[in-house]
Order: sequence, then structure tokens, then C-alpha cells
Amino acid sequence: MKESLKKISAILTTYNGEKTVEKTIESILAQEGINTDFLLELIVVDDCSSDNTFSILQKYHCILLKNEENSGGPNKGRNKGLKMASGDYLCICDQDDIWVKDKIISMLPYLEKAPIITSGYHVIDRKNNREFDRISASNQPYLLFEKNETFLSRLSKSLSGQNTYLGSLLFHKSLKNILFEEYFGMVDFDWILKLFHGQTSIEICKSLYVRIVENKNLSLNDTYRKREFYYSLLAIEDYQKEYPKETMVAYKRIHGSRARYYYLLGDMKQARFYFYRSEWNFKTLLYIITSFAGHTLVKKRFHVFG
Repeated sequence: MKESLKKISAILTTYNGEKTVEKTIESILAQEGINTDFLLELIVVDDCSSDNTFSILQKYHCILLKNEENSGGPNKGRNKGLKMASGDYLCICDQDDIWVKDKIISMLPYLEKAPIITSGYHVIDRKNNREFDRISASNQPYLLFEKNETFLSRLSKSLSGQNTYLGSLLFHKSLKNILFEEYFGMVDFDWILKLFHGQTSIEICKSLYVRIVENKNLSLNDTYRKREFYYSLLAIEDYQKEYPKETMVAYKRIHGSRARYYYLLGDMKQARFYFYRSEWNFKTLLYIITSFAGHTLVKKRFHVFG
């Protein structure tokens, strides 16, 4: 009976995505198991695109919304989608993500085990002409993260632990009232913290979607990096009294990330300013030394940022 099937709400935000959004939508609508193993609700929010995106979207069977004016980022659209969604579980999509055909059906067996499910993913880095997987290594099909385990890992800006990139998330409707910030309109660090705070979670050790990285991606956008830096510092203050050790580590790592970004750009004076406020270790010292000479070789041979 269809009435007993879990309903999945997919929230897709887009802006001037005419070159990529069709592949994204088609990968969502082509999921194995729709109407037999689960129900699908696709909500698409356009941020006042100036190209043909909106007319493309009108061809598809989905709930189609449009912001009254351009908001400058995906968060306003994400919040609209969260408020509109009627699914038992929800997921967030970007306009250039591509789902593998068994993404949702691979997550279904774990829905009763934890309120948040994530997965690995495949990266196509067109900027640097390379491809690679980000999948947690395990002899088991999934990893269980205890209450607050992933929250504390993300709060302290650890690079290890659960994959929590937005495109990998599937979460229970009880968490849908956690909204994204709309002041900057593009930062999600605080949302991730709120989502995982006090929760157990599961990561499926399998690549279930493709993330495409290009120069246009927000992660390499200068405005985004500036806003993400300052808003992240604000976000960790909310947890300073309860988790003082983790917030201090986060403060230093946020500065370290800012430093590596400037290092990548070649602004070594700014890079050193933030390195001096980051974690002190051998790698930081090498970054500072090579910021005077040798940084070109470092950037060519090592993954510095992004």
C-alpha cells in the first residue's frame, strides 16, 4: 500500500542553472524505487534566475517556487522548501549535484536506526581536472555515530568523522524546523551544528551522489569565504560555555582555514596574519616559512584548500 511508504522531500535550490539543473532534476526523478519503495516530493526554488532556468523547471513534475527577488544565496530557498515539505524525511540538493540511481533506496533500510543518514560521494573537480571519492573506510556497510559525536566533530572543525556535506544528508521531519541563516544567505555551518546537536546519525559507506566542483562553486567564492569566516565565529559562541574545549579548537581551525584560503590565492601577508592565530603545529610553521618562498611549489604538489 502506498499509504505505508515513506515520503521523501527533496529540496532543490537554483540560480542561473540552465546548464546543469536538468541533469540534477532528472537524476532525482529517475531514482529506483519511486512509488514502489518510497514516495518522492520534489520542491524546486528558483532565486530569480536571469537565464532560461525557470522555463526549464516548468517542464518537470515538481512543486515549483520562485523568490520574490534575488536573495544572493541558496538559504532563503532552502527555508522555503523546508516549510513547504510534507515528507517523512528531507534532503537538500544543489543545482549541479547528480544523484546515483540508488541513492534513496540505499538509505531506506537505515531510517529507523537514526534521525540523520549521510553517505559518501564522488567529486568531479573540473577546476583541477581530477576525480576522487570521499567515502569513509569500513568493513561494514554503515557507521553509527553516537549522540553528539558528529556534532562535536563538526564544532571543533575536525576533518575526520562523518561526511556531512549537504548533498549527502537525509534527515527526519522532526528536524525540519531548523532553518538556515538568511542574513548572508549562503552559510550552512551553524545549520549543520544545530541539526546534529544531541543526535545520533549514520553514514552509509558508499558513494551515492556526484558533487561537481568548478570555479563558480561557493566554496571558492571570495564573498562566501568572508561571510563563512565571520558567521562561523558567531556560531561557535553559542556553544562556548557548554563545550569550551571544542570551541577554542574551532576558533583556531577557522583561522587556519582562512589562512590557507589566502595562501591559495597568493596573498601571503593575509595568510600569515591568520596562520599566527591558528593551531600551532609543524604544518602551520611550514606554511608560514613557505609563504616567504616556495609557496608556488607547495600549491602545485599539495592540496591546500577547497
